[in-house]
Amino acid sequence: MEQNLLTLIYLISSVTFIVGLKMLSHPATARNGNFVAAFGMTIAIFGTIFHYQEEGRHLGNYPWIFGGILIGAVVGTLAAKRVKMTAMPEMVSLFNGMGGACAALISLVEFDHLSHTDGVSVEPGFLLIIVLGLIIGSVSFAGSIIAWGKLNGSIKDYSFKGQHIFNLLLLGVIIGLAVYLIGWMPTQSIVVFYVIFFLSLLYGIFFVFPIGGADMPVVISLLNSFTGVAAACGGFLYENKVMLTGGILVGAAGTLLTILMCKAMNRSLTNVLIGSFGASAVGGGPSTSVQGTHKEISLSDTAVLMSYANKVFIVPGYGLAVAQAQHACHELEKLLESKGVEVKYAIHPVAGRMPGHMNVLLAEADVPYDKLLEMEQANEEFSTTDVVLILGANDVVNPAAKTDPSSPIYGMPILDVELAKHVIVNKRSMKPGYAGIENELFFRPKTSMLFGDAKKVLQDLVAEIKNL
Repeated sequence: MEQNLLTLIYLISSVTFIVGLKMLSHPATARNGNFVAAFGMTIAIFGTIFHYQEEGRHLGNYPWIFGGILIGAVVGTLAAKRVKMTAMPEMVSLFNGMGGACAALISLVEFDHLSHTDGVSVEPGFLLIIVLGLIIGSVSFAGSIIAWGKLNGSIKDYSFKGQHIFNLLLLGVIIGLAVYLIGWMPTQSIVVFYVIFFLSLLYGIFFVFPIGGADMPVVISLLNSFTGVAAACGGFLYENKVMLTGGILVGAAGTLLTILMCKAMNRSLTNVLIGSFGASAVGGGPSTSVQGTHKEISLSDTAVLMSYANKVFIVPGYGLAVAQAQHACHELEKLLESKGVEVKYAIHPVAGRMPGHMNVLLAEADVPYDKLLEMEQANEEFSTTDVVLILGANDVVNPAAKTDPSSPIYGMPILDVELAKHVIVNKRSMKPGYAGIENELFFRPKTSMLFGDAKKVLQDLVAEIKNL
């Protein structure tokens, strides 16, 4: 009876995961989709605790179980409430790494059980799942921690000559040892298993180390898919349908998102999988410095230009998140619309530090979802736009992606803001963007620079427009 009830709980949970994931595909339903999936996970956890049986016995160890749940709930809640929008990518990477660590720990525990079981034959398929969970979970954990460090600035990009070959050789050794372990299960298998574990952690580190520039959204998506696959391996081990379903959904969604990110970055999935990130992966050499002078525009001139425009596009970037200027931006949007100006937002797929970063940022300020246009839609409308206001975006609007074969971002699809009549760029300084290269756009005839903190500039701009 209890087993049937648990099966029903897992079925309901699996359905909520699928429905929640579907709802996450649109900003208007994403919040509720998160709650739906969270509800499914909650009943799955408590169903497992109270109804799972093995050899007629329940789990037991309730103080340890609920103690762990309590600690995790408190830490997770405090982290979610205190995290700044600019630090959201780091938190996503860190939490994703914890998922990979859990999958690796499951494999370590299960292999330890096997190594202490005498006279019982081990199915190669069962051992294969344990080893796969270990490798994928370890790579996801180590890679996510490095990504977390790179995003918060505590870890710098690192690469050396022949690193791609080293990575491939390291991966080959891991696979070779895994095949040896699964095929022959030697007496000293525990040593081989832990060598695989150590090398997988090492591979995860060197896999992410060379990543630089605007490539971070791709690796976040990829590591997320790794964690999903590793969790699915745990579902296979325990014949747990809901864990298997959740892992497959996360793995599939992460893989699809990785492909979309690769397309947005003009990278092949093959290059991503072998670790060909960074400046050397795209361009033929170092980017040449941009020659020319930039021109500045005053707040009053900006206010006049935007107030008497027919259509205005706002292009948000990481600088907007740093300044926490999303609410001021929404205030400017509403003010312009009250004057009859059509205002829309152009969202590049990799703007910010993770997929959907700008969408989440603007949703926090209650910007209507139908105003957020994806790159392809926005590019079709720039030619009929009077003013484009760029707030902290840099590499995603850099014409070098189309004109300079030596640029690290050459070939990356960008927002064609130059098609508009006027382009105004708000930055703190002329410092290069995340890819570390000069932006040709700043020196183009249609472009004017509006220097200053995005939040203060927008607040002053709102005041200027009100005084017109």
